[in-house]
Amino acid sequence: MSSDESLSPQATDEFLQALLASDRFAVRRIITNYADLTGPFSVIEQLIVPSLEQIGHAWDKGEISLAQVYMSGRICEEMIETILPPASSQRINQPPIAVAVLDDYHMLGKRMITSALRASGYEIHDYGRVDVDRLVKYVITDKIAIVLISVLMLPSALEVLQIRQRLDRVGLHPFIVVGGAPFRFDAQLWQEIGADAMGRSTSDAVTIVSKLLKDLL
Repeated sequence: MSSDESLSPQATDEFLQALLASDRFAVRRIITNYADLTGPFSVIEQLIVPSLEQIGHAWDKGEISLAQVYMSGRICEEMIETILPPASSQRINQPPIAVAVLDDYHMLGKRMITSALRASGYEIHDYGRVDVDRLVKYVITDKIAIVLISVLMLPSALEVLQIRQRLDRVGLHPFIVVGGAPFRFDAQLWQEIGADAMGRSTSDAVTIVSKLLKDLL
């Protein structure tokens, strides 16, 4: 199987059931096996992220417990640390770049983006989970030129507009790049909330940052 091929529905179902059972050994085995075949970012995007989204939908319908949602996220976060690539020793000359999760608890998207950018040679300010006030403060303090914002829920996505407006009021105009489920469900949302670009995958984030840096340098 190459990195361009999709994982089978059977593989996704097996992984989903292992997560719901909080079976760390089965989760590790499946992730390791498929990461060896498809590469780490492919297995995260094709297996882990869709499974967590299915779990989120099942929670909304009352089909699973909150404990299962929480444990699934924690287990996935623990496991991906073992397969993400190390940071590159070849650093790229760049203005300040930052990544953050806005008012959400799932950190997988941010971790993937941070790892991919660092593996590509970029230095990244990792702000972790923040609210609007803290993110605006950090961007101003660190003079961030590109900020990548990951969200899971629609209310968090809508808050990006507040960030854009508050930065505009103080005369700062960093590029804002967004990603996450709300932007995949609504293809125009990123424009409506004042973002400059939207990425659907980890590779998108690297491509977008590279293009934006060419405009800045």
